[in-house]
Amino acid sequence: MNSPILECNGLAAGYVKGLNILQGVDLVVNEAEIVSIIGPNGAGKSTLLKAVMGLIKISGGRFFLNGIEKTNIPTHKIAIEGVGYVPQVANVFPSLTIEENLEIGSWSINNKKNKITEIFSQFPMLKERRKDKAGNLSGGQRQILALSRALVTSPKILLLDEPSAGLSPVAINDVFETIKNINLAGVAILLVEQNAKRALKFSNRGYVLDQGRNAYHGKGEELLSDPKVIDLYLGKL
Repeated sequence: MNSPILECNGLAAGYVKGLNILQGVDLVVNEAEIVSIIGPNGAGKSTLLKAVMGLIKISGGRFFLNGIEKTNIPTHKIAIEGVGYVPQVANVFPSLTIEENLEIGSWSINNKKNKITEIFSQFPMLKERRKDKAGNLSGGQRQILALSRALVTSPKILLLDEPSAGLSPVAINDVFETIKNINLAGVAILLVEQNAKRALKFSNRGYVLDQGRNAYHGKGEELLSDPKVIDLYLGKL
């Protein structure tokens, strides 16, 4: 079995001191896996990603990257440790060009030009429009730019928050295909997604969060066919 890249043990966190959204969440993402997090609104899905990235303070529990504890270290150090993050909103700089967005993403690496050239080879659309402002891209193109900017640092794992939000069906297909190709290249994926059925079909394993706690966990296909999961979550999402 592959080694864990990310392991969360009993994580508790929230936005207001003394009021936790996460109530002790456990989660593991192994090398080369795609793991999805589903659940109702307010369950703590996005909060979990933000806690790992150091964007909110963890008040209980611990998490580990490659077996080493990294609880509550600064966000820029988490990025240097090989974690890429693509938030749901405001994930590109619309007033900057595609190339400038990628340059910002490369702040922590030495071989900036070589890596951006590699990204352009991987995503020809971005190369063709490298001097266009990101604000002129379609929703799907923006999401691919956001993914690409996260890839500039050669992360070991990507944390993706609602990558399909607000996109057309065609754009959603393109984004999910891009994510799959990123994973096939060896990058683990932790995916928060409201389209629960699609996320579970797409993933090796899934976690269902409810009220900040683990409700269910299993292989994606198993959760899709679990009567309790279907009744409580999949029928509502």
